[in-house]
Amino acid sequence: MERKKIIAIITGAISILIAVAYLILVFLLDSRGEMLPAPITDQLSVIIQQLTVILY
Repeated sequence: MERKKIIAIITGAISILIAVAYLILVFLLDSRGEMLPAPITDQLSVIIQQLTVILY
């Protein structure tokens, strides 16, 4: 009975550590600031410019 109790305490402690690590990770990712979308450029003109540089 004693071994089962020790294993239960250890797994509970591991679970709490994982939960705290997750909360810290979410806090750090959330504190980076507002998420801005990537700038939108005219992809076709960029591809054409790259092709003309390569071909000429």
